Formats: sequence, structure tokens, C-alpha cells
Amino acid sequence: MLNSLASLIGRVMMSAIFIQAGINKAMTSTATIASFSKIPLPNPPLAYGVTVAVELLGGLAILVGWKTKWAALTLAFWCLATAYVSHYHPGDRGQMIHFMKNVAMAGGFLQLFVLGAGRFSLDRR
Repeated sequence: MLNSLASLIGRVMMSAIFIQAGINKAMTSTATIASFSKIPLPNPPLAYGVTVAVELLGGLAILVGWKTKWAALTLAFWCLATAYVSHYHPGDRGQMIHFMKNVAMAGGFLQLFVLGAGRFSLDRR
């Protein structure tokens, strides 16, 4: 029972940053696309749409434990991609902290990919 509860709490904690970020980006499309224009992305409006979908839908899937392994694998790759594209600036300590945060989250999502969502999830129903 304790493992199941810990798994649920872990999913809530891991999903929160993505759900919040997805909602924030969805509500500030112009500003988000403008910020995407400052990094090397070939099509910022397309990147915006993909970002909102991955963060919001992936975060919600992890939260409720639906298709958890695929959502976790997607978010693990997402964390690594965004770490490299957005945060890899070795001369900027703050950005490197964000880089390492993303790497750490990718590791957590890989654990979730291997272990699954646990007892309190839609995957188990």
C-alpha cells in the first residue's frame, strides 16, 4: 500500500510542472512563440503547438496514470531535448541548473517507464 501511495504522489509531483507549463503556454501564445523565435527552432508556431500538446497531454497522462509508459518515455525524451535546445549554456550557471533539472526529470520518467504507474492509476483499471 505504501508503494502504491508513493507512486501516486510521485506521479502528481512529476506531472505538476508540465501541466502548469502547458496551461501557461496555452494562455500566452504570442509571448511563447516570440520566446521560441529566440532559440534555434525552424518553425516557432509549430514548436509552440507541439510544446503545448506534449506538456499538457503528457502531464495529464502521467497524473492519472493513463498510457503511463508511453507518456513517461515521451516526456523523458522531451526533457532531454529541451535541456539541450533551451538550457545548455555552460557559461550561464542558472541555465545549467535548469539543464540538470531536465536531465534529472528525464531519469525519473525513465524509472516510470520501466516500473509503470502503480496501483492507483487508470492503467491498472
